[in-house]
Amino acid sequence: MQTIAPDATLDEIAIQLAPAIAANAAFDGWGDEARDTAAAGAGVDRDVALLAYPRGQVDMIAAWFRSIDAAMLARLPAADLATMKIRERITALVEARLAIVAPDREALRRALAVLALPQNVATAAKLGWAAADTIWRAAGDTATDYNHYTKRTILGGVYAATVTVFLDDDSEDWADTRGFLARRIDGILRFEKTKAGLLARAAYRPSLSRFIGRLRYPVV
Repeated sequence: MQTIAPDATLDEIAIQLAPAIAANAAFDGWGDEARDTAAAGAGVDRDVALLAYPRGQVDMIAAWFRSIDAAMLARLPAADLATMKIRERITALVEARLAIVAPDREALRRALAVLALPQNVATAAKLGWAAADTIWRAAGDTATDYNHYTKRTILGGVYAATVTVFLDDDSEDWADTRGFLARRIDGILRFEKTKAGLLARAAYRPSLSRFIGRLRYPVV
């Protein structure tokens, strides 16, 4: 691991150190030992590393997920994604994310166990939402209405289910995970297409409120 710059902010240290912590967490768990070992390897004072993760395990995991987001976007720059269809963009982004965490599957398993604890459920939900939001934004989604929320909610569920398959996937080149993901993304896009059709038809339906309004205030 490269040495972290001495003038790095705590936030920068947290993100840059997180992948090394994850590599250690596969053996040591998401605790002080994993953090301190990573800090020593990066030339970061242990006390500074401690300050970078004030909530301990949860902050280490959150920083790791943020580092994964950054690595995913670096692997698939906007220019490359622009040449793909929306289905291909979502698939490529999710697969890139899984490829990044593949060497640390056990660390991911342990991280999810930590996030499943009652006191961490809210944080887990925020992290899942952030991952889905990052993927949709990278894929070019600009929705600001309720579509913004439904897309991220559905993709978040699909990603979580895909990770569950991925953690125990021993097939060659993650074939089982890829197949599972492809089927779920097909489902997302079918839902979005159906939803768009329903909304389009709804725009032409008679409005009871407009009808009543015309009775009260007829157009002259």
